[in-house]
Amino acid sequence: MLENDGRVVSNFVVQALQGQPLTVYGDGSQTRSFCYVADLVEGIMRMMNGDYVGPINLGNPDEYTILQLAQTVQQMVNPDVPVRFEPLPQDDPRRRKPDITRARTHLGWQPAVPLQDGLRLTIEDFRERVGSSVQAGSKAVQVV
Repeated sequence: MLENDGRVVSNFVVQALQGQPLTVYGDGSQTRSFCYVADLVEGIMRMMNGDYVGPINLGNPDEYTILQLAQTVQQMVNPDVPVRFEPLPQDDPRRRKPDITRARTHLGWQPAVPLQDGLRLTIEDFRERVGSSVQAGSKAVQVV
């Protein structure tokens, strides 16, 4: 993940680290699922090393609302930052929840890293990157 890739996790973490309001679109009731990269890599490796041919969803079937994610990041990073609500874009999906039945059945795979643990590791990584600064001439430039 990059600090400015526009994904919800990176947006919330960077905003919280910088003391900015967490931007939630709509009322935050739209859902997403979050899968830590180590789990995803394990699933891909099992697909490559297995015999099953066909599409398989890899992801986390646990759903969280965007507002739940914002509040979780808020509590883990900076409880003092507010949540700011903006209009929901027309093309924003209401629900994201992969069906991993085939992954469980054919690969014996399911995600193992809980959201809180994955967020903790992600926050630590972003804290190092966002907190670092680079000298540009005589000005310190914040890396975001």
